[in-house]
Amino acid sequence: MPIEIAPLPLLLVAVAGYLVGSIPTGYLICRSQGVDPRARGSGKTGATNVLRTLGRKASAAVLVSDMAKGAVAVLIARWLFSDVLAADVVAGVAAIVGHVFPVFIGFRGGRGVATALGAMLAISPIVGLVGLAAGALIIARSRIASLGSLVGAALALLFIAALFFTRLQPLLPVIYCLLAAMILVFTHRDNIQRLLAGTERKIQL
Repeated sequence: MPIEIAPLPLLLVAVAGYLVGSIPTGYLICRSQGVDPRARGSGKTGATNVLRTLGRKASAAVLVSDMAKGAVAVLIARWLFSDVLAADVVAGVAAIVGHVFPVFIGFRGGRGVATALGAMLAISPIVGLVGLAAGALIIARSRIASLGSLVGAALALLFIAALFFTRLQPLLPVIYCLLAAMILVFTHRDNIQRLLAGTERKIQL
């Protein structure tokens, strides 16, 4: 797919992706049950904190809706620029940033895992599935959501890099995966400290 695109359309794609990512799905789902997730647990609006706050059903709804944000952002970019892979990548990264720093609720969102995964599934389904499977397996075995998220992101990055070096994947999806992984490391920096100290909290599945 061609990767050339003028700066202004890319900026518009970035804004659209950011606004889609900023839709505070976790916050809205929790508020519908009278709870502000930012005042509970980790203070994040993602599925893990919602699991601890409201249980499995609400957490599953947040997980699916947050993944949908990433996928929808990419699909909008693809609809606007059907042959421009760079637009998909910009939209996906912008959606993650929007989820982490949502303009609609004071820039306090989640850690970006589900939104990053949703965008990855839209950009490269096989890589997204590898990351999802690896992360889910680690979480199921360890019951540590942050560990599964970080390992899943790392393995997805390694996998897509291998596909690139064997000429089965273009460069731009690799760049998306790298940027997404970097954002997730940033948003999980407190979790990483607790993982290294052996004090990270487990979840009840």
